[in-house]
Amino acid sequence: MISITFPDGNVRQYENGVTAMDIASSISEGLARNVLSAKVNGKVLDALRPINEDAEVQLLTWNDEDGKATMWHSSAHLMAESIELLYPGVKFGIGPNIENGFYYDIDFGDYAISENDFKKIEDKMLELAREKQRFVRKDVPKKEAIEYFSNKGDEYKLELIDELEDGQISFYESGHFVDLCRGPHLPDTGPIKAVKLLNIAGAYWRGNENRKQLTRIYGITFPKNKELSEFLVKLEEAKKRDHRRIGKELELFTFSQNVGQGLPLWLPKGAMIREKLEQYLKKVQKDAGYVPVITPHIGNVKLYKTSGHYDKYGADSFQPIKTPIEGEEFFLKPMNCPHHCEIFKSKPVSYKDLPVRLAEFGTVYRYEQSGELHGLTRVRGFTQDDAHIFCMPDQVKDEFKAVMDIVMRIFTALDFKDFIVQISLRDKEDKTKYIGSDENWDKAEKAIMEVAEESGLDTVIEYGEAAFYGPKMDFMVKDALGRKWQLGTIQVDYNLPERFELEYTGSDNEKHRPVMIHRAPFGSMERFVAVLIEHTSGKFPLWLAPVQVKILPISEKYQIYAEKVLKFLNNSDLRAEIDDRSEKTGKKIRDAELERIPYMLIVGEKEEESGTVSVRVQGQGDKGSMEMQQFADLLQKEINNSIQ
Repeated sequence: MISITFPDGNVRQYENGVTAMDIASSISEGLARNVLSAKVNGKVLDALRPINEDAEVQLLTWNDEDGKATMWHSSAHLMAESIELLYPGVKFGIGPNIENGFYYDIDFGDYAISENDFKKIEDKMLELAREKQRFVRKDVPKKEAIEYFSNKGDEYKLELIDELEDGQISFYESGHFVDLCRGPHLPDTGPIKAVKLLNIAGAYWRGNENRKQLTRIYGITFPKNKELSEFLVKLEEAKKRDHRRIGKELELFTFSQNVGQGLPLWLPKGAMIREKLEQYLKKVQKDAGYVPVITPHIGNVKLYKTSGHYDKYGADSFQPIKTPIEGEEFFLKPMNCPHHCEIFKSKPVSYKDLPVRLAEFGTVYRYEQSGELHGLTRVRGFTQDDAHIFCMPDQVKDEFKAVMDIVMRIFTALDFKDFIVQISLRDKEDKTKYIGSDENWDKAEKAIMEVAEESGLDTVIEYGEAAFYGPKMDFMVKDALGRKWQLGTIQVDYNLPERFELEYTGSDNEKHRPVMIHRAPFGSMERFVAVLIEHTSGKFPLWLAPVQVKILPISEKYQIYAEKVLKFLNNSDLRAEIDDRSEKTGKKIRDAELERIPYMLIVGEKEEESGTVSVRVQGQGDKGSMEMQQFADLLQKEINNSIQ
């Protein structure tokens, strides 16, 4: 017998070899019908995999993120099977689940494929799903795996197998389809009731632009047609809110092939938004005891080898910059923290000086593959609202909580209410991608877990999502489609202070190692603005709006008065423009609404004589007349209430 511990702490005894599906059936048949997979000792497995030791078990359904991931991974196999039946001889790359659905990279050979073919693929998927095909897992010796895919003529799978060792290889068979896969998968295809293929794109094999370009097909599935319908409504809303479209309409940013892919150019109105965000955070940071620093855009390769960033980001960075001196190389910096470590080291530090809080809006560079670039959310050059806190071990929790307060203050100011607080820890099994000792990691993870518990915030734990130098708390904001974007992040790091040999003199007059907290409440300015655009649909809060007021004279006769109003507003620290086009007032109002201008002031004979303005609010219509000072006070009050 083995002991199975459930998430509520309840423990039950089962026979060795029991499956998660057996466990679900022992509780209720209704639960068993809804189980898609299971988390066993923190690892997601097939619901039909035998459990041969005492284990913590969570039964996963469609209501769990990991349950959805299992269904979408299985749906990728179902799509591949359907395509293989419809287009014999195609070859397959990889087909993972993603945050909303799945994709598969496919070599269609001589077949021409387009979105016009989606309907017949969807129909075939539903036909196969109704057959309730079982997903059967089989561990396969490497020799047998090579033989199978050699006979099939699939060089992509053979390349993947070549990187695996005997004992690491498994196949999944469902219906007519066999795939190289670790899993997990559904018990069968029955839960897949609604299918939608979303779009088609090109994708270089292994993300290498020098390799063959495959066809990537994205799709999504649901257990009910109603849920698919709701998703498609959200998808249309997300398209309307796409930051790339709105950014172009509102003239916020642009890209130029002459400058380079993934390198955004901020236009005046977009730059204004960034400037206001920076000013806001700088004030918050000043009040919290941060001091500003500035570091160069490049650093000696030795710096990043010391920090570990060279090993981590070297392949994803721009090529080294060589100088006239033999063997001397510099890198465009991938992170700001090594530079801040050197600033901390620049003079002796006493325990009385701690914590030291260094803040910088620092631009960093990573050479993302062109296929991964996406508007402002995935770029090659981005600015982090970076800060690093150097403190004593007994100050870590208080400093961490203070950073959390800053993040929550920002989210309140920008009305971000739908977010998840994720604690990102080290992978339990594969520790090769992290630096530092187990002791340091245990201390850092313990600190974050304790702060999270004391904060009272609802949190989720994700193993394997930690930074390479330490665990972190990530603030994941959901957009209109329910997609999660990591914005704010706070990280506890015992490792970089060790690698850079950072020290402070303690009260015992001995040298001690500080703890380092990395934090970026916005994350990156580019991604933050992109999510903000989609969150607000371009209707920014008044304090951020590039143009807060549009003055609309009803004819040329009132241009001089309009300019007087403009001067008054500018002197009141409000951003305003005059629409002096020879257009009817109605059109000017409509255009200002389309530009998402928060306030419109209509001025004509009556307003000029009385020294007033006629006020319209975006989306709300006419609000009557008021004196200019009264209007300015109204706006300043609204701004102050938003960012206090």
